[in-house]
Amino acid sequence: MELITPSIGLLFWMLIGFGILVLILRFFAWPVITKAISEREQRINEQLHAAAQAREEMKNLKSEHEALLVKAKEERDAILAEARKMSEKMYDDTKEKASREAQNLIDEAKKTIHYEKMKAITDIKNEIGKMSIEIAEKILTQELSQKEKQQELVDKCLKEININ
Repeated sequence: MELITPSIGLLFWMLIGFGILVLILRFFAWPVITKAISEREQRINEQLHAAAQAREEMKNLKSEHEALLVKAKEERDAILAEARKMSEKMYDDTKEKASREAQNLIDEAKKTIHYEKMKAITDIKNEIGKMSIEIAEKILTQELSQKEKQQELVDKCLKEININ
């Protein structure tokens, strides 16, 4: 029945240990986590800004192209047909190139976000694991520092082995 209902002392020390763990995580892990998240958010915003600039450049290129077309229509000579063909080709190439570059920027941003997210999660898991092991080690060291407690634990384990 002792295994099902722990004693008040055990509950007290478990609460103290948990409280210490929460304080350690609050002062050491939480600032690191929030810093990593804010840095990642800043990088995302910068990359979105770059993508918006690429779109603006594409719009500017389109308006420049339209100006060239208006000028070419006013001239109306033999060069007009060739100029139209060249400008249309340039427009298509520029538009295609700008679309590819914008898509590449977006794809790179998504990859970077994913990798940074996975890295942050891995780092957090590793740090929490290390802290948990250190806390457990300290608790066990304190619990088994006296010979009487060690002997008591050995006797208890022997009784359990005999029962099973």
